[in-house]
Amino acid sequence: QVQLAESGGGLVQAGGSLRLSCVASARTSDAYATGWFRQAPGKEREFVAAISWVGGITRYGDSVKGRFTVSRDNTRNTVWLQMDRLKPEDTALYRCAAVLVDPRGAGAYLFTRIYDYDNWGQGTRVTVSS
Repeated sequence: QVQLAESGGGLVQAGGSLRLSCVASARTSDAYATGWFRQAPGKEREFVAAISWVGGITRYGDSVKGRFTVSRDNTRNTVWLQMDRLKPEDTALYRCAAVLVDPRGAGAYLFTRIYDYDNWGQGTRVTVSS
């Protein structure tokens, strides 16, 4: 399994930026696709972004397209979520998730559904003030 630890959350004014990090504790041989999800108080968990293990293939939720960018460095076991032009409605607990993939066949896959993932971090909280 992959252990995940998020950081980088905080309080920011609307229009500002934050960069979240997700560091994975995984075996050297592990390959994993990664996603970011968020959950605001009283709301369901929402897909934010996903990135494949190789190839840099990405996908975004409609509410963050054009404002958020997901990237990764596999040599550092780290995935980032760059969040720009933040809005109050981006306020939520942000969690990263990972699912092991076979790099020989599924390295370029990404996943956008909650139940695709079986490894989750505890999350980092983002608050955007108006």
